[in-house]
Amino acid sequence: MQVIENSKVKEKVYISKLKNGLTVMIIPKKDIRKKYVIWGTNYGSNDYKFVVPGENTETEVPKGVAHFLEHKLFEQENGVNSLDALTALGVDANAYTTNDHTAYLFECTDNFYEALDELMDYVQHPYFTDENVEKEKGIIGQEIMMYDDYPEWKVYLNAMEAMYHNHPVKLDITGTIETISNIDKEILYKCYNTFYNPSNMALVVCGDFEPDEILKEIEKRLIDNKSNGEIKRIYPEEPKDIVKEKVEQKMEVSIPLFNIGIKDVDVKDDEKVKRHIAIEILLNMTIGKSSNLYKELYNSGIMYNVPSLDYEFSKGYAHVLISGQSTNPELVYEKFKEEINRLKKDGINVEDFVRIKKMIYGNYVREYNEVGDIARMFLSDYFKGINSFDYLEEIETINEKYIENILENLFKEEKMTISVVRT
Repeated sequence: MQVIENSKVKEKVYISKLKNGLTVMIIPKKDIRKKYVIWGTNYGSNDYKFVVPGENTETEVPKGVAHFLEHKLFEQENGVNSLDALTALGVDANAYTTNDHTAYLFECTDNFYEALDELMDYVQHPYFTDENVEKEKGIIGQEIMMYDDYPEWKVYLNAMEAMYHNHPVKLDITGTIETISNIDKEILYKCYNTFYNPSNMALVVCGDFEPDEILKEIEKRLIDNKSNGEIKRIYPEEPKDIVKEKVEQKMEVSIPLFNIGIKDVDVKDDEKVKRHIAIEILLNMTIGKSSNLYKELYNSGIMYNVPSLDYEFSKGYAHVLISGQSTNPELVYEKFKEEINRLKKDGINVEDFVRIKKMIYGNYVREYNEVGDIARMFLSDYFKGINSFDYLEEIETINEKYIENILENLFKEEKMTISVVRT
C-alpha cells in the first residue's frame, strides 16, 4: 500500500491497486464519527464513442447512456431498490453523473458495514430487462423536460454550445428524449461491462478507519473480476476558436442570468493543477468578492450577489465560467473585459496577488474538514490524473510572472462568450 502524506494539512492517503485493477484510496480521520464512501467509474456523458478492450471496431452509443446506467443500477433482481434499502439503514446515499465520471456514495455514522454490503452489491450486479429499461425512459424523460425549464441549466448549456463546436461537453449529461429512446438493455450491459470493470474504477473511503482493516473489508466484498485493459475513448477534433460570442434565451426569471465563458483547449497534463490555481487567483482578482470591479457593480445595483467562479477541465476540454445574476449582464461582460485589459496594461498588483493566494490556500485547507468533501475531491481529481494534495504543494510555486502569462495567453476577447437568460 502506497502512503502519501501532506504535512500542511497533516493528512495521509493510503493508495492500493488491487489485483483486479481497482484503485482504493483510504483517508483516515481519527475520532470523526462520520464515515463516507464513494465508488466511481471513469465513465461520464462524454464517453459515447469508444473501442471496447479486445475489439477492433468503434462502438457508438446514444447520448445519455452513462446517466441512464446510473439510474438503473439501483434496481435489483429481487425487486428491491438499493437507494431505498440504504435509506432504511439510516444512511445518506446518492449517485451522480458528470461529463467524465459516475459515482455512487453514502455517508453515515452507524450501520456502516451493512451499507457497504448494499453499495458494493448493487454496483457489481446490474439487472436490466426490456420492461425496466422502457419504464426508466419515461422517468428520465420527465427529468429532461424538468431541466429544460431550469433557467440556471439552460444558461449553462447555452454557454457550452457557444464555446464548443464538436466536443460532447456541450451536450446535456442526461441526453435528449430522442437519444434515450434508442437505449436498450444490450447497450446498457455493453457499457456496464466496458466501463464498470474494476481497472476503470476507484473507491475512496474517508473516516475513522484502520487502512489495512477497511481494505480487507472492501476486498472480501468484491466479486471475482479481471482487469479488461485500457478503453480507447474517441472524441471529435475541437477547434480552438469559439462558435459565437453571444447567445440569449427568453425564460421566466426575476433577474437576468449570465454565464461568461473563456475557452481553453491547450492544457498540458503536467500543468493542469498549476494552471487551475492561477486561473482561480486571476478570477478572484478581477471579479471576486474583494475585487474593485465587483464592489463597483454591487454599489451601482448591477449585481447583488458574488458571481460563481469556476475552471472546468477534463479529457479534451477546459474552460473558465463566471456565473451570476445581473440587471445588465452585457455591462458586466464589458466591464470584465475592461478589467482584464487594464490588468494586462498595468500589471498585477502584488498585494492583491499575495492576499488572494493566501485566501485560496485557506479554502484548500478547509476542504479537509469534511469527510464528504475529501472523498469526492480525491475521486474527481484521480480521474483527472491528479492527487488532491498537489494543489497544496503547487500553490507555493505560483508567482506574478506565471499569473501574467496566463492572463496574456488565456484571457483573450476572441476566446470569450456570454450566455444570457432574461424575461
